[in-house]
Amino acid sequence: MTDANCIFCKIIAGQIPSRKVYEDEHVFAFHDIAPWAPIHFLIIPKLHIPSMAQLVPEHAALMGHMMTLAPKLALQEGCNPYPDGGFRLLVNNGSEGGQEVHHLHMHVMGGPRPWLRG
Repeated sequence: MTDANCIFCKIIAGQIPSRKVYEDEHVFAFHDIAPWAPIHFLIIPKLHIPSMAQLVPEHAALMGHMMTLAPKLALQEGCNPYPDGGFRLLVNNGSEGGQEVHHLHMHVMGGPRPWLRG
C-alpha cells in the first residue's frame, strides 16, 4: 500500500532522487536533506503507514526489523561504536509531536556533538 501524494512513497518509487543508504523488500533508508547531525539518515517502511499511531500488531516484525537495522546502518554510515560513540533514534508522531511528513520514519543521528539541533 502506497500513497500517490506522499513524498516518501515517491522517494521509494524512485520518482524523487535520494542518497540511498540501504534498501530491502521491507524498508528504504536515505540521507536526510536537512541534517541535524554529522550523520543523519531516515529509515522508512515501504508500506505507507502514516505514523506510530496507526501501527497494529501485524507491524511488530517490521518495526523490529527497523530497530535492529538502525545500529548496523549507523556504523556503516560512520557512527563510532558503543559505548564511546553511538547514535540517536527519533520518531516524531503527529503534528504536535513534530512530524512533518506523514509516513512513518525513524531518524538515525550520530557523530561528534554538539549538534545544531536535537
